[in-house]
Amino acid sequence: MQWVRTTALVAGAGLMAGAADAQTKQQVTGPVATYWMSAQTQTGFGAMGGGGGGRPSMGAMMGAMMGGGGGNVSKTLTLQLGSSRKPTGEPAAEHLPPAALQAGQSLPLLTPKTAVAPPREDGRMPENYKPKGKMLIYWGCGEHAKAGQPIVIDFAKVAAGQVPPGMQALAAQLGSPMQPPSPSRNTTYGEWPNEKTRTAVPGGGSLVGDHLIRGSYTPEIKFALAAQQDFLGPLNLTKNLMNPSGSGQLAWNAVNNAEGYLATAIGASGDETIVMWSSSEVQASAFALPDYLSSADLKRLVASRALMAPGTTSCTIPVEFTKAAPQAMVQLAAYGGETNISYPPRPADPKVAWNIDWTVKVRYKSQTGAMLGMEMPGMGDDDDAGVARGGQGGQQGKSPFGVPGVGGAILKGLGGRLPGL
Repeated sequence: MQWVRTTALVAGAGLMAGAADAQTKQQVTGPVATYWMSAQTQTGFGAMGGGGGGRPSMGAMMGAMMGGGGGNVSKTLTLQLGSSRKPTGEPAAEHLPPAALQAGQSLPLLTPKTAVAPPREDGRMPENYKPKGKMLIYWGCGEHAKAGQPIVIDFAKVAAGQVPPGMQALAAQLGSPMQPPSPSRNTTYGEWPNEKTRTAVPGGGSLVGDHLIRGSYTPEIKFALAAQQDFLGPLNLTKNLMNPSGSGQLAWNAVNNAEGYLATAIGASGDETIVMWSSSEVQASAFALPDYLSSADLKRLVASRALMAPGTTSCTIPVEFTKAAPQAMVQLAAYGGETNISYPPRPADPKVAWNIDWTVKVRYKSQTGAMLGMEMPGMGDDDDAGVARGGQGGQQGKSPFGVPGVGGAILKGLGGRLPGL
């Protein structure tokens, strides 16, 4: 009996020791350096210069306005290096990319000079200023807008402190802003492009291959990216037309490695009204989404239907939006998640401290933009595309807005109401 009791005590002690080991919290230090690469692929409006920064041709401009992109693909790469180290002398760092990037042998990571900020203008409104105009907000794919739409924001009433119904839902935060390296978050910081060099990444540029980052304030960072960690492929509208009912019809190619899609449209009517729409099924402002999204946020937003699922390749814009905004611009984005690398790898034994030298994050996005309803001849696969466009067969090149000259007239109608136009 004494033997059984002793054995039980020993066994119990062993279980307690195992539980203690399981609860051991691994000590983690670092990283000394954090490196972020933001990779974007652009077609349509944003790619009219072909990625080289030059003046776009008329054909490229027309193709971009109609959603075909004119065959142009533009790629942008933003590099941000942050470190807890201070350099000896002037900070210096560079990224040696694979030859496949086609952007040069070295990309210098410049540390911004501290400059005195210019005096800010007085941001106060003029006395007796009364804001005018309204904003109508629609959301969700479908022939018709769902009940409760649109949310109407009267700028004059908002200025007077009157919050319209549905405003609180629009303020809901969909995606968490990511925190890349920056001069305020890191002891030493470097970035590219910069004032020293802005070498363009051509449309055929690739991230696949070996990368090396070195400098006076960072440990040497060496890693390789595989094909599935490259830029996302081009996103193009394969259909951009007006249905006979007056609703808008969008379709696009599936982008490999895309984890979610978002379509947005913005237009204006003639009575100082801005009209906005997003494909989100959630009554919230998808326009406030960050430029890039973490993999965790992507999964959550797809599950809540704020983003369209990876297998989605079409969306109908409700007729209520197109009637309210006969002139509109549409933008489509594919989010590609992220690649995360750290060195050295995490020790399997929790008793061994993990002293991280560096981490790398690569995040991805592909997008396109066009004038809503301006489909290029031959863009879609349907033989009856001409009929679908407002029921006017054989008028493939005609604007759905009845404007003979597509570019200038429509942009002029939007100018003064939409930012940047």
